[in-house]
Amino acid sequence: MTAQEARSLRRSAPRRSAGTGQLPVVAVVAAGGGLGAAARYAASLWWPAPAGGFPWTTFWVNVVGCAVIGVFLVLITEALTVHRLVRPFFGTGVLGGFTTFSTYAVDLQRLFDAGRPGTALAYLAGTLCAALTAVWLAATGTRLALRGRRP
Repeated sequence: MTAQEARSLRRSAPRRSAGTGQLPVVAVVAAGGGLGAAARYAASLWWPAPAGGFPWTTFWVNVVGCAVIGVFLVLITEALTVHRLVRPFFGTGVLGGFTTFSTYAVDLQRLFDAGRPGTALAYLAGTLCAALTAVWLAATGTRLALRGRRP
């Protein structure tokens, strides 16, 4: 391609303003993420984990969040027609802010640093198994409940 052809292609390509199509999505993800993170933080204040102890609050936040994700995704993909911003707001924003990989990783590091490698490994595997089981059970249960409602 010659330089002339390249200039011609650049001039003829339609121009879009950067990000305006994604701005509403980014805004609802940010708003939802703030709400979810605030809810997670509130849970950590209500049920603080003892130093060196099993981080039950983070564990249950992640398990409950995964169960809600299972219900939510089945509802919006198989049962309901929702506004295009509902999924990014609630699924990515609220539930993404509520569930937490970063706190999970910090909890693991603290357990190892406290000389509790067995508890850390139990937390590592237990969270993964419980979260995956929660999303599967919630999605399956929601599908069964929806099937029972249909004539």
